Amino acid sequence: MPSFGNLLMLTIIALLAPVLLGLVPRLRIPSVVLEIVAGVIVGPSVLGLVSVDQAVQVVALLGLAFLLFLAGLEVDPQRLRGALLRVALIGYVVSLAIGLAAGFSFGAAGWVRDPMLIAVALSATSLGLVVPVLKDAGRADHALGQTTIAASSVADFAAVVLLSLLFSVSGGSTGGRLVSLIVFAAFVAAIGTAVALAGRSMRLGDLFLRLQDTTAEIRVRAAVVLLVAFVVLAEGFGLESILGAFLAGAVVGFVDRDSATHPHFRTKLEAIGYGFLIPVFFVASGVQLDLGGLIATPPALLRVPLFLLALLLVRGFPALLFQRSLGTRDSVAVGLLQATSLPFLVAATQIGTALGLMTAVTGAALVCAGLLSVLLFPPAALVLLRKPVPGERRGGTADTT
Repeated sequence: MPSFGNLLMLTIIALLAPVLLGLVPRLRIPSVVLEIVAGVIVGPSVLGLVSVDQAVQVVALLGLAFLLFLAGLEVDPQRLRGALLRVALIGYVVSLAIGLAAGFSFGAAGWVRDPMLIAVALSATSLGLVVPVLKDAGRADHALGQTTIAASSVADFAAVVLLSLLFSVSGGSTGGRLVSLIVFAAFVAAIGTAVALAGRSMRLGDLFLRLQDTTAEIRVRAAVVLLVAFVVLAEGFGLESILGAFLAGAVVGFVDRDSATHPHFRTKLEAIGYGFLIPVFFVASGVQLDLGGLIATPPALLRVPLFLLALLLVRGFPALLFQRSLGTRDSVAVGLLQATSLPFLVAATQIGTALGLMTAVTGAALVCAGLLSVLLFPPAALVLLRKPVPGERRGGTADTT
């Protein structure tokens, strides 16, 4: 029978992290950073108080699935169209090109075995971390916010697909996984269509309305079923489970565009994820982080600032595409926000180390760079967003035609 002692320690850390941040409001860092750092401290790298056993592995895996599910839920298809979508796609292609150059450089140094893994890992943006910053600055509904959200959505989606297609731990050839991806996408489209049609049924709608706020929590249960089903389906096709989780969130978000009759639905989903599962995943990631190996090899510490610089170049440089429409200051702010990445880096490094494409030390350096991006880039972007330059063009409402 599995023991829950290690899981208890992780949940206590998950509880104390936001409490500490609430008690020290000047410490303006995301809770996720504190959770990973605390995991490192109690893990084998420092105190050795906690290990990742079976119970922690199961909950952490569910946390990763829910994290990607909620990320997919953030994707709004209404924003991804027209000129905004074209520029976002061009920006992502530029990110991959710069990422490949960085990957080849790191590969030549012997840090990674596959340059494309680094390119994909660095090409994502943490949409869940970027949106709160834009809302805090009051710019989420302006041109800058819409542009950033669109570019981040494309980056998140494309990075998850590429990671699953090129670096699945289930093995198989890339061509075979491509065929599997196409068939899987057809299944997802069919299931999404079926769910959307079922949602138009008045009888079923009345039933969900009657049961949604009872102990049945029927909408939440249906969303969880869809999440687990897509994860199982993705694994069945030899793809990464994170792809199934992300697409499950995207399907729920697409089907559930009108929340007038159930305004608390997404709040309930976030409560499950951010209230329990996701914090455990981040603390467990910190426990597994090989910080000891990184510190024990002083030359390896140089990888952290270099990875951070690569992250800024890969995702920040494409923001120059927005300079004409947003102005220089806002474009720099977009670049900083686009370069903010952590959850996907954690997932990518876990897959990379499992496949033997990078060492645990390199993975630790990459995650540390992600931690620094979360600590440094959003506050710097907020400074730019809150101090407009007289006479410089500021974004209005986004043009998504």
